[in-house]
Amino acid sequence: MKKVILTGDRPTGRLHVGHYVGSLKERVRLQNSGKFDEIYIMIADAQALTDNAEHPEKVRQNIMNVALDYLACGLDPEKSTLFIQSMIPELTELTFYYMNLVTVSRVQRNPTVKAEIQMRNFEASIPVGFFCYPISQAADITAFRATAVPVGEDQLPMLESMATPWWIPRSSCPRTRPACACRASTARPR
Repeated sequence: MKKVILTGDRPTGRLHVGHYVGSLKERVRLQNSGKFDEIYIMIADAQALTDNAEHPEKVRQNIMNVALDYLACGLDPEKSTLFIQSMIPELTELTFYYMNLVTVSRVQRNPTVKAEIQMRNFEASIPVGFFCYPISQAADITAFRATAVPVGEDQLPMLESMATPWWIPRSSCPRTRPACACRASTARPR
């Protein structure tokens, strides 16, 4: 089986030292390790709009900034595929189909979703796109058949929720589950 990494950032601002220490340095290490057949690094502009819809120009401007930051920290387009999420319409399409497989209560139970809703004061008025964020992540991961998904600790509950089969269309998707790699650790699929 091919070893495939999918990871990325939402372009909501310039990347900073915290990004470098928390994830970018590890991505460069993984890229140069030679242990992976394919590495995809996404600029998740569509996901950034889920809580920045009132500032689309900010998201648009930060796409280039994030791409330049990726190159500056050592991500190499010869070794890793850097891409913009919205430029692959199939990801949106797959998200739409997955939304039919997930219940509202399932998404509401996700600890990351709960915390983000509270932090952003969305309790009374949750944007649907924001609410579907974990479903979009599932679509991204399965579209690229990722076997490893390096993320920060805040995103781990989103990925762990994928350990249950709610997101797998019975006839069309692979039965593999991605490894949830939090920071420098390397977890294996269950």
